[in-house]
Amino acid sequence: MLDIGEHRVLFGLIGGLGLFLFGMRTMSEGLQKVAGDRMRKILAALTNNRIVGTFVGLAVTAIIQSSSATTVMVVGFVNAGLLSLVQAIGVVLGANIGTTITAQLISLNIAEFALPAIGIGTGIALFSRDRYKGYWGEILLGFGLLFLGLSFMKQAFDPLKHSEEIRQIFTLVGDYHLLGVLIGGLLTIIVQSSTATIGITLALATSGLIGFEASVALILGENIGTTITANFAAIGTNLAARRTACCHFLFNAIGVAYMLIFFPFFIELVDLLTPGSADAVIATQTQADLLGGLVGDRPFIARHIANTHTLFNLINTLVFLPFLGLLARFSTILIRGQESAVKMRAQYIDSRVLNTPPIALGQARRETHRMAHITLEMLQETNLFIESGDLKKIKGLEGREELVDLLQKEITDFLVALSQQSVAARTSREIAVLMHVVNDFERIGDHCEKLWKLGQRKVETKIVFSEIGLNDLAEISGKTEEFLGFVVEGIEEGDLSIGTAISYENTIDDLEKRSRNNHIDRLNTGECAVRPGMIFIDMLHNFEKISDHAYNVAEAVTVSEE
Repeated sequence: MLDIGEHRVLFGLIGGLGLFLFGMRTMSEGLQKVAGDRMRKILAALTNNRIVGTFVGLAVTAIIQSSSATTVMVVGFVNAGLLSLVQAIGVVLGANIGTTITAQLISLNIAEFALPAIGIGTGIALFSRDRYKGYWGEILLGFGLLFLGLSFMKQAFDPLKHSEEIRQIFTLVGDYHLLGVLIGGLLTIIVQSSTATIGITLALATSGLIGFEASVALILGENIGTTITANFAAIGTNLAARRTACCHFLFNAIGVAYMLIFFPFFIELVDLLTPGSADAVIATQTQADLLGGLVGDRPFIARHIANTHTLFNLINTLVFLPFLGLLARFSTILIRGQESAVKMRAQYIDSRVLNTPPIALGQARRETHRMAHITLEMLQETNLFIESGDLKKIKGLEGREELVDLLQKEITDFLVALSQQSVAARTSREIAVLMHVVNDFERIGDHCEKLWKLGQRKVETKIVFSEIGLNDLAEISGKTEEFLGFVVEGIEEGDLSIGTAISYENTIDDLEKRSRNNHIDRLNTGECAVRPGMIFIDMLHNFEKISDHAYNVAEAVTVSEE
């Protein structure tokens, strides 16, 4: 049975850690809602320049407050073919620096403002009529919960300061740095948050249970533990994505290894750059307690721990930045193999980034653009088949139609899962628009299928259209293809004129009506037979329906941009 003191430690640690993690999540979600569009622009800045990539990783991680989340996103981008291996490594290096901002934040001695921040933040989030201000309320609320949780964890450790056995255990961590690295790594793997591990380390250190050297060992271990998340995320991905996760582990593990070798010099560097003595104690307890070990108020150690985290990642990034190509080649030796042919599947969406809605929405948009191009290619191939009657084209058309159906399902499922996240109002509207757009493209694919099956029946039954009928069909098919091409290009470039779309739609409707009436006149005069006429009328109808769905896409996109 646990006694009262043990209950206090266990419950305080669990509750404090829970508040800390919930605060981090709330603050992160608020930041993402405020900076969603900016984050997409930051990611758009990715180039082959490794330094730019590093700054991108730093900026994104500073926004979402999680290096693990950034690394998981990067693995997804590599898996989708959006980033090369070298680009991805640069971004991950930047993410390692970006995550240290969190440690710097929580090392500030502002816990006394936690409750006011919670109160004010809750008030703004609940009662503000302005959604944007409400997001700032969420950020403030998360900020307060984070510090409240940290305070609870620190208080939970207070009873342990009087336990000689506990102090001896933590003394081992300070004496045997490798043990501290292992504990820090395991703790990060268990809680799946490097920030949480840093919070626990700060609570232990400021409570006086561990000294500065032990804290540094735990922080080094945390930098290895956080790479495991990315490696878990890489399971089931392609070779490049697995190599990216491997590189993340390699440069953190190698960095920890040489830091352990130069441990005394690293400690001196942190001491030199940080005011005050890390293990200085203000005597707030009895002399007997002070003689017992590291107890009392320790005002400088939090800043030392935060600077340790920042310096390690900054030094490690500067060391590895010139050798990214070499590191990438080394990862190909460790993870051998060649990519197999790409299967029919979504390329750009990855469920692992759903917790970061701005990024997830960007992925869904890119996958939708891919679906749009495949649908346009299907219509172009369908028109060529109708013109040539080459039955060999049917197999390729069937493959494209199957892919469009699959993409419609996968994108829709992804968007539904995304809508269940905490998203901004604008993001919610964009999700709804993309769902409509995806469904319209799928319907265009269905009408293409009907068209080539009508063409197949025409070829197999040796039906011949009149010269006038062929000209009418070529005119409406060409105009429909031109309209869909205009829509696809417009959504790709973000510049689509609804006036032009209306003009195309009216023109195709007039062509369908005129061609149908002309055909009826030819039937009445005996120029055309009934059987070919049925196929001809059905073809006209399907082209007109494709035009309708293309207009629906144009209308949905332009309305969402207003």
